[in-house]
Amino acid sequence: MLEPASDTEAIVAHLKTLRSEANIAGMARYGIVTEQALGISNPDMQAIARAVKKNHARAFELWDTGIREARMLAIYTLDPKLLTETEALRLATDFNSWEIVDAAADLFVQARLEAQLVPRLAADEREFVRRTAFAMIAGAAVHLKKEPDATMIGFLPIIEMYATDPRNFVRKAVNWALRNIGKRNLACHGPALALAENLAASDNKTARWIGKDAVRELTDEKTRQRLASKQQ
Repeated sequence: MLEPASDTEAIVAHLKTLRSEANIAGMARYGIVTEQALGISNPDMQAIARAVKKNHARAFELWDTGIREARMLAIYTLDPKLLTETEALRLATDFNSWEIVDAAADLFVQARLEAQLVPRLAADEREFVRRTAFAMIAGAAVHLKKEPDATMIGFLPIIEMYATDPRNFVRKAVNWALRNIGKRNLACHGPALALAENLAASDNKTARWIGKDAVRELTDEKTRQRLASKQQ
């Protein structure tokens, strides 16, 4: 039985007892990197995280095992109040899967590292590192409800700058970030929609796809009604 005092060795040994070949095959179908996966679902991983509690030092030991589940558990048990920019960049160096990126992006936003990390990670040429920047923007637009709208609008030039990156996991995250800013509230909707319309008219195929998809969602009647109701 795992408990807060469990060390890295005990946790990894427990994880290995939960290995599922069927789940590993299923993960691969969703584009999850499975070379070092055990096939444990994220809800089960989150339950384990609740059992072992946060432990910043141990989380990095788990990360260094390279096991997919140990790395997810590391993200769940790192303390965002303690996480530094240097530590976040250390994690980013190892990113090789969209699900790891998206979980880590949420952690980085909880740690309030978006101002430092978004420009730096976006400028990185590695696909999953760059994706992290835009996953962070997408998460920040939703979760940082008390953050001034100007902060979110301030991310739009970065979105525009990298909207021509054709790599699948980047372009989808850029699109996600743009849509989430536009859906934050009416103040953000206008500037985001304006950028989306500009991208939709671009000569670049990737930028055009990002823009058209965002325009479609941001002009949807349900989206407009939801934003209007939030304003009341």
